[in-house]
Amino acid sequence: MSKSIWIRFAGVAVLAGGFWVAYTQQQPQPLEIVPVKGNLHVIYGSGGNVAVLTTPEGVVLVDDKFDRNVPEILARVKQVTDQPVKYIFNTHHHGDHSGGNAQLGKAAQLISQQNARDRMAASDQASAPTLSFSDQQALYLGGSEVRAIHLGRSHTDGDAVIYFPQLRVIHTGDMFVRQAPFIDYASGGSALEWDDTLNEVLQLEFDTVIPGHGPVSTREDLTQWKADFETFRSRVSHLVDQGKTEEEIKAGIKVDDLKGWSVEGLMARSLTGLIAELR
Repeated sequence: MSKSIWIRFAGVAVLAGGFWVAYTQQQPQPLEIVPVKGNLHVIYGSGGNVAVLTTPEGVVLVDDKFDRNVPEILARVKQVTDQPVKYIFNTHHHGDHSGGNAQLGKAAQLISQQNARDRMAASDQASAPTLSFSDQQALYLGGSEVRAIHLGRSHTDGDAVIYFPQLRVIHTGDMFVRQAPFIDYASGGSALEWDDTLNEVLQLEFDTVIPGHGPVSTREDLTQWKADFETFRSRVSHLVDQGKTEEEIKAGIKVDDLKGWSVEGLMARSLTGLIAELR
């Protein structure tokens, strides 16, 4: 990679890091727990979506929002079971998905992909999982199977999809959200490799999707979102090839036909890195 591209990516890292701090300091929203399928629930509200798998031998969580949400997460879990939380899978390292680790990890086993674990350890050793995996980790508890699978780069370089094969459900973390994505270039994310990763996700047998943010979705919703991402990336690439500046691309890119998409907020913070990657 040329020196100029490294400089652009370094700028993205600083910008994304500052924005992420501001994002994680947003006002908290009350949490609610709703059924998904069988013994699986989801907790909505402040931070990323939390999957709650209940079994006779304990509870498995996928993600744990912010540190401040821990008491309310445990209260919502108590609404559906008296069993303790025994395992927590982090889909990636961002604080709105792993912020509860330090508290919950005192009693539960924390698990993440190795790259995600390394990033958590670099910022806060207390939040870093004690169990990590490179490609795949399986857990069997109380008659339920959970698989954590790393299929490549997307939102970051440490994303894992959490698969509940008996229920035909996946939790994607932020590799699928019901809005425009945040491509975290500072953490190894890639818009170009995101396609390949989602193609691998779509090889799994599932019909229901818990996204990182937004309502429980279907396989068809994920497929459509992937197509929208491809369309957006192609449009940006076309404008880059025309020599348009970042400001011109942001002002001129068409997104009104992409459901829930905009070039504000998280996508605006991804645009510099996306343009550099496409070049």
